[in-house]
Amino acid sequence: MKLLTKHTDYAIRALLGLAVGEDGYVSAKLISKQQGIPYQFLRAILQELAKKDLIESKSGPSGGVRLTVKPENINITSLIEIFQGGLEFSQCLFREQLCQNRGNCVLRSELLRIEKIVNNEFNGITIQSLADKLKS
Repeated sequence: MKLLTKHTDYAIRALLGLAVGEDGYVSAKLISKQQGIPYQFLRAILQELAKKDLIESKSGPSGGVRLTVKPENINITSLIEIFQGGLEFSQCLFREQLCQNRGNCVLRSELLRIEKIVNNEFNGITIQSLADKLKS
């Protein structure tokens, strides 16, 4: 099980690059180089972030992308939901069918408890809080 997928990780890194970078538009090529994200992969991620109105893009020589939402208002949970559909530790599937023991499974209730804790922790982590740690 992966807690964060590569898409989510790259989205976080791209947004961090925008949050700590210069004001204004930043080219995707520069973000790719600075954050070590493959350029074509980054373009797809930026398109998804733009669809969710977290960034905006501008064409031309002085173009690129920039944040449209303050970094303190972008939490990791929202990025996980965009790129992974949320965190689920308790899918309760066995060979693509619902587990017959799902209703009274004690492990499932513990996994749901842990899932809630992890989601609450990710809610408290924002792009700004990560950017502040980079600066210190």
